[in-house]
Amino acid sequence: MEDFAIDPTVRSAPESLLVVAAHPDDIEFCVSGTVMQWIERGTRVTYCIVTDGGAGGYDEALPRQAMADLRRAEQVHSAKLSGVADVRFLGYPDSFVEPSVDLRRDLCRVIRQVRPQRCIIPSPEINWARVADLHPDHRAVGDACLRAIYPEARNPFAHPELLKQEGLEPWIVHELWLMTGPTPNQYVDVTPVFDRKVEALRIHTSQTAHFDDLAGLLRQWLSEHATAGGLPPGRMAEAFQIVHID
Repeated sequence: MEDFAIDPTVRSAPESLLVVAAHPDDIEFCVSGTVMQWIERGTRVTYCIVTDGGAGGYDEALPRQAMADLRRAEQVHSAKLSGVADVRFLGYPDSFVEPSVDLRRDLCRVIRQVRPQRCIIPSPEINWARVADLHPDHRAVGDACLRAIYPEARNPFAHPELLKQEGLEPWIVHELWLMTGPTPNQYVDVTPVFDRKVEALRIHTSQTAHFDDLAGLLRQWLSEHATAGGLPPGRMAEAFQIVHID
């Protein structure tokens, strides 16, 4: 346990943060409690959602484009509740993400625009402990993010059109926090904002209305993280793997 950091004050809140996720609602499920607490301490936050979310939901009668539009609106509303006004959508097809050159370029563009000190991204590794973490879009987005952050966003010769045509200077991200990975080493106590986290997730009605006890499900997951991180009984935590780039 001595390698685990369990106090959110162990790491200062960054001045700027970019959170990249594959789908609308991924952030609310996995990391919104941590983000809320950093915002309270002054962090400027941008969300970047890679897919349109069109393959989600449970209403077979709803056209896929209508689902994508609905999920975009849900994400904007949920982010606003958490204190995030800057939400960007890349619009890639849900369930068909690959770490392509185009995606890496698009992520580099956002990184150079936002210029974050810290990024939260999906882990590119498989977490066999939780089926919900096995979605291939998550790993593909994580892979593309890692390539975009290191070395492409910092390299003026990678995606040269970003600099030459758009005037976006290279940017170095110094620290990554990986979500949904198999080997977390940082546990952030989110007990104080648990109710807000549940409320933000409920806004994603198209994805969560079918849960009989959404709060109970979240409480179980977060309690398991807290136990793994050595927090006292009754606490809840979000889990990350911290990676230093340089």
